[in-house]
This record gives sequence, structure tokens and C-alpha cells, in this order.
Amino acid sequence: MSNKVYDILKWSLMIFVPALITLIGTLGQIYGFDTEVIVLTISAIATFLGAITGISNYNYKKGK
Repeated sequence: MSNKVYDILKWSLMIFVPALITLIGTLGQIYGFDTEVIVLTISAIATFLGAITGISNYNYKKGK
């Protein structure tokens, strides 16, 4: 994984995804929509990508 890809994933997983989940959950409550499925889906995907990114980072640092 290139450094640029890693930086984009890291920013996305640490800043963008939590903000998106909060936005969807909040708007769902305001407008009376059930957002549980979409919020859980996004959270599961983000957790998976975070684990993959963490493993990649560990392997990169181990190789140095």
C-alpha cells in the first residue's frame, strides 16, 4: 500500500466515517427514519478497513 493510499484511508477512517455515521444517525432521528442498518453497515466496513490498514502499518514498521 502506498503512503498516499494509507494517508487517505487513515483520514477517512478517523475523520470522515465517524462524522458520516453521526450525520446519518442524527438526521434519521430528526426526520424519523430508521438508520440502524446503514449505520451498522458503514461501521462494519470501517472497522474492517481499519483492521486492514492497521495490519499494513504494522508490517511496514516491522520491515524498517
